[in-house]
Amino acid sequence: MSTPSSTSQAPGGQSPTTLKRVLGLPSLIAFGLTSMGILSVVSVYGSGTAISDGHLPAAYVMAVVAMLFTAHSYGRMARHVPLTGGAYAYTSRAFGSPTGFLVGWAMLLDYLFLPMVNFLIFGLYFNSLFTAVPPAVAVLACLLVVGVFSVIGVGWVKRMNFVVVIASALVILAFLILAVVNAPSLDLDHVIRPLSLGAGGISPVMAAAAIVAFAFLGFDGVSTLSEETRDPQRNVPRGIVLSTLFAGIGYTLFSVAGSLIVPDWKSLQNLDAAGTELMQKAGGDVLMVVFVLVNLTGLVLCGTAAQMSVSRVIFAMGRDGILPGAFARLHPRFRTPVVASLVVSIVSLVALFITLDQAVYMINFGALIAFAMVNLATIKVLFFDERKRGVAGTLRHLVMPLIGFAFIAWLWTSLAWFTYVLGGSWLVIGAVIFLLRRKKARGALALAFEEGDADDARPARDEEPAVAPA
Repeated sequence: MSTPSSTSQAPGGQSPTTLKRVLGLPSLIAFGLTSMGILSVVSVYGSGTAISDGHLPAAYVMAVVAMLFTAHSYGRMARHVPLTGGAYAYTSRAFGSPTGFLVGWAMLLDYLFLPMVNFLIFGLYFNSLFTAVPPAVAVLACLLVVGVFSVIGVGWVKRMNFVVVIASALVILAFLILAVVNAPSLDLDHVIRPLSLGAGGISPVMAAAAIVAFAFLGFDGVSTLSEETRDPQRNVPRGIVLSTLFAGIGYTLFSVAGSLIVPDWKSLQNLDAAGTELMQKAGGDVLMVVFVLVNLTGLVLCGTAAQMSVSRVIFAMGRDGILPGAFARLHPRFRTPVVASLVVSIVSLVALFITLDQAVYMINFGALIAFAMVNLATIKVLFFDERKRGVAGTLRHLVMPLIGFAFIAWLWTSLAWFTYVLGGSWLVIGAVIFLLRRKKARGALALAFEEGDADDARPARDEEPAVAPA
């Protein structure tokens, strides 16, 4: 794969050939938080609390610590390979184009179905407020809005991300304060107990950690924005780790506050809607309605973040020649992968015909493959190829990625058998496509990660955008 040039326009006034660098560290953090969906903690509160037997905060602490190991691996690889494509680019650099393509192909399951999950949830929430509007109509409206946003590009969407992140943080803060004020009891036991292990020991807490860990899906989307980020080798790794850490802190605080306002989780009337019930108990109908409205906006931007991520993976594959070159075409004004974005919007119409559970199955399969392979790529590239060892190097490039890989491997055991069937079939289709593309290229299909890639990918002085830094 050729290294992105520092010029924004192709020779002879043709279409632009590089993405526009407009993102700073705050924008990346906001993008990561939006991708994960700050208020997604609400959707798994009931099931997570039941599985952990009332010790959901302890499960979140374990989950965020475990996910930070994988986030660390993403950060190390983003520093070494500052190219768009995320796990696809990192795995290609480590294990070659065939493995890289299969990982990228698996990522498409994650990134293609993640917007659909947001569209489906948006339809359900919108219908709860406006019962006269069928969920399918709301899903289609959300899909169209996200399609427009994904073409407009990160420069404009980043401003909306900040608004939603701030609004979501204020909702959580209001909930925390009101939960403390209106808590039936504030003795020390009610605060410490949810953070400790219960009578069942570590098993129920770890089982719940496997469930809530999926609330962190999306942080890896930051790695797909390397070619739209100023100083990507510095900012992308920090954006990945900090967004994961901040989300984990927010999730944990929310679950602690929930245990304060409802000390006995078994008294919750509907575990599936436990989040909205908690909001109502803490702040009445006003807080609940505000939460739903902010969550609706957040779902639109979370879907946008997911669609932007997958379109950039497809763009990278098209630029490498693994997918048709048309997918690498950029919008002449916004310099965004317009063809890839439109294709994703068309595929997302599937959301009108599938269930939420079916979409979640596919997301989990693709995400866990990407997470596992990035941990292995970190070991291969940095510990073995680059020989970055010593005490600190061994810890950062071998021990930590191995811990991250072990946790991801353990998460695999929580997937339903149906996931393996669909995911395996998807990989077989991808392998056939790759072989056909390589045959057409007469065996010359390969990625050329050169020694200078990392340095050459830095933005040139004349590439700095006219807008102020985020």
